[in-house]
Amino acid sequence: MKFNDGFWLLKNGVRPYYALQVVQSKVEDDAYSLQVATKPIRHRGDTLGGPILTIKVHSPTEGVIGVKIDHYKYSEPNVTTALFPNAQARPNLSLGKNGDVLKLTSGGVEAEITPNPYTITFNAGRKILTFAGYKHQGVFEVPSKWTATTASNSSCLAMDPSSNPNPKAPPTIIKYLNSELNISPGELFYGLGEQFGAFIKNGQAISSWNADGGTSSEQAYKCVPFYISNRGYGIFVNHNGEVEFEVGSEKVSRVGVSVADNTLEYFLVYGENPLQILERYTLLTGRPAVPPSWTFGLWLSTSFLTDYDSKTVSGFLKGMRDRDCNVRVFHFDCFWMKQYEWTSFTFDPENFPDPKKYLSEIKTEYGVKTCLWINPYISQLSPVFNECVKNEYLIKRTDGTPWQWDLWQPGLGIVDFTNPAARKWYVGKLTNLLDMGVDAFKTDFGERIPHTGVRYHDGSDPMRMHNAYSVLYNETVFNMLEKRFGKNEAVVFARSSSAGGQRFPVHWGGDCESTFEAMAETIRGCLSLTTSGFAFSSHDIGGFEGHPPPEIYHRWVAFGLFSSHSRLHGSASYRVPWEYGEPAAKTLAKFLETKHRLMPYLYGHAIESNLKGHPIMRAMFLEFIEDRTTHYLDRQYMLGRSLLVAPVFVPEHEETEYYLPAGRWTSFYKPERFIDGPKWVKEIIAVDDIPLWVRAGSIIVLGPSGTKRPDYEYNKGVEIRIYELEDGHRVQADVPSGKGTDTAGTVLAERKGDKLEIQVVKGTVDLATVVFFSGGKAVTQEASGKQVVLDVKNT
Repeated sequence: MKFNDGFWLLKNGVRPYYALQVVQSKVEDDAYSLQVATKPIRHRGDTLGGPILTIKVHSPTEGVIGVKIDHYKYSEPNVTTALFPNAQARPNLSLGKNGDVLKLTSGGVEAEITPNPYTITFNAGRKILTFAGYKHQGVFEVPSKWTATTASNSSCLAMDPSSNPNPKAPPTIIKYLNSELNISPGELFYGLGEQFGAFIKNGQAISSWNADGGTSSEQAYKCVPFYISNRGYGIFVNHNGEVEFEVGSEKVSRVGVSVADNTLEYFLVYGENPLQILERYTLLTGRPAVPPSWTFGLWLSTSFLTDYDSKTVSGFLKGMRDRDCNVRVFHFDCFWMKQYEWTSFTFDPENFPDPKKYLSEIKTEYGVKTCLWINPYISQLSPVFNECVKNEYLIKRTDGTPWQWDLWQPGLGIVDFTNPAARKWYVGKLTNLLDMGVDAFKTDFGERIPHTGVRYHDGSDPMRMHNAYSVLYNETVFNMLEKRFGKNEAVVFARSSSAGGQRFPVHWGGDCESTFEAMAETIRGCLSLTTSGFAFSSHDIGGFEGHPPPEIYHRWVAFGLFSSHSRLHGSASYRVPWEYGEPAAKTLAKFLETKHRLMPYLYGHAIESNLKGHPIMRAMFLEFIEDRTTHYLDRQYMLGRSLLVAPVFVPEHEETEYYLPAGRWTSFYKPERFIDGPKWVKEIIAVDDIPLWVRAGSIIVLGPSGTKRPDYEYNKGVEIRIYELEDGHRVQADVPSGKGTDTAGTVLAERKGDKLEIQVVKGTVDLATVVFFSGGKAVTQEASGKQVVLDVKNT
């Protein structure tokens, strides 16, 4: 929210009450409780009138400092992100005082509070991370003409009754809480959910408000009020309503955060490196479950407007198998149900007269899992609509009637997931589909949720439920699948989400066009999302809208198969490769085989995501924070710790350009080629290729070739590849079992002069081949037993 007219003046009619002076401080429950006046207090007469802010400074866990600002003591029931939902807090704090200055220290970060003038400075050692200086916090009274549409529609949230003499008239004054933190020279910001615009958020005004806007707008399906700074900290605003961020966009040297509410809470998350910041943030808001290993294979959809009959589906699956493009998950999109009846939870009898039999047949014949498209909207033409109305399963208007509109389906209503009975009913409908042989659900939509003139079963404030709804929706479906199939065997394919939603993977990027520009938007969305606490990210290979030219299809296939999850899906055209020429099928088969072989490596990183919150698709700066060039890169990424992926966004005859940080990099596909970084690389890339580089000092565990699927025994017949390991160094890899977080064994490689020793030091790993790469040369040795010694003197 912009309150100012320039830097010095306020907009006409805006009235500020800045937090100026601490008038009382005390320690309560290992926290500082501050009473902060909004005008100078020189004598007792100055205490009459004016807001007093109650500010709590605390540390819920090591390395995290919270600041909670309250205007009024009691307000409407707040909907906030549940903290520590699947992990224990690790508090480690101390309180101290130096004269009038209060100090709270936790895990390497310190909050230093001065009482007059009131300020908070966050330090890590001798380094100032950021600070809330003089007049950086306060209450603002704002005429509704200056507010955003969503906020003005919800102005009753923070309306002061005394400012509106006619209670029946629309309120005209909205009260905001605002807090600003300093931006240091050279400081850059990332995250705030799945944002498709500029990857670096400096200069942007971003509203954390879920919307169905595609990938080519400022709107986002997954808004997360968390950003990360290249200065060594992140900020999480624990508020599910509309949070407005001014990232150097109102005041160029500050990040402003504002809410139309009586309370504003944020947490500063410190880390010695960006991955530790994400580790502590996801401890706070939740770690992702480990998706089943089969989900990492190829997903195929018949698309949105295309045929769904059994002949088409079977023909596609056979065609893919015949071309070594084996599908692991077949997805039925919207029209598995009858038109106008979404969501009916019933197969269209014209296309699927015996759905249970048909699902069994394709699963047996083609070895696929099956996924169905669902959403939380119930058309008034659906056979279950009257049941929903009768039992009060839908979100209601304030007069008690169901809220309805016509944007997506005729007279649709929306399931109220705050109602336990509605959740039980919805789960029951999905359970019937599981009984038919369905394995997963694509939980589409959940963004266009009404926030004015409605009420929820549990009394939740609609404004604050707008983003939270998406998490509750996906949680309901995910938990049902987990209960049915077991822990680490559940998956949704979700479009909408918010803070905490990372616990229910997987998420895909929504509706994009079939262009190079949209492909670039998509990668920015993926990297912004995974920099916001989400571990997994997917997208529609080839783009959703339009029919991609073969060249774009080739390029997008390469990008898609080196994403955590890979799905072929479009709107009005198919995405099977032979639609783009038989060479496209060979390209797809090549990269799919690589992904299958990389599964021990990828699944190991999925376990790391569950244990530490580290994403699989990583923005370059997450791994190379000391290299400032990486801070600006948004068209390449690390896939786990060791693999650098540089998707190509130009036609075959044009040069692509990407960056290799310091150290030696070995080409994955052409290991005789190596480059010593740091270096910008310009080259022409064939359409059946992608720059894929391996970091020095890496150990990569590959499964056997020809598995034709992602789920197999990862410790059997493995190939161990070691890249550029220096004398006296060692590297190890935990080989996953492929079931949950279990480890089958551990392989250790150690360089001792001209000898490289590789041994299984824990568990059982069946070594087939060991390869050492150095300087464009390779030493290969067949293996048997638990130990192999390579002579590497000539490398």
